[in-house]
Amino acid sequence: MLESIARLAPADFEFTRYEGLAQLPLFNPDIDVEPAPEPVRVLRGQVAAADAVLMSSPEYAHGVPGALKNALDWLVSGVEIYGKPVALLNPSPRSLFAHAQLAETLRTMGASLVEGARISLPIAGRGLDVSGITADPALSAAIRHALDAILTEVEAR
Repeated sequence: MLESIARLAPADFEFTRYEGLAQLPLFNPDIDVEPAPEPVRVLRGQVAAADAVLMSSPEYAHGVPGALKNALDWLVSGVEIYGKPVALLNPSPRSLFAHAQLAETLRTMGASLVEGARISLPIAGRGLDVSGITADPALSAAIRHALDAILTEVEAR
């Protein structure tokens, strides 16, 4: 879904994907000191440099996967995500628990969830690849609407 968003975004919309979930150490406040571990500095740096954050997560056992929760835990003590516009994209309307938990965690962290960019799309289980998602009129329209909402929020700041 995130690759589809990159394809459907306006030409001046620049994406930076965070690829380091597996490298983050397990959160421990005892090691959340300066200098932070390198993977934590990379995460915090990318979030700080972003004008907005687009986040999507599968649901496992009715919750947010541990690796994503771990990344969010590393952001709690900083200011990188505080007040930052966040698009919350759910690839499966059947995934009710993780989406709500993720929204609550982000609100607690002070992130600014953009209402028009909080969407659930029926993608999971349909066997759609990036091209299939972007070619689907309903899915691509919903994604463009979410992008418009997040861009409007960024421009307003």
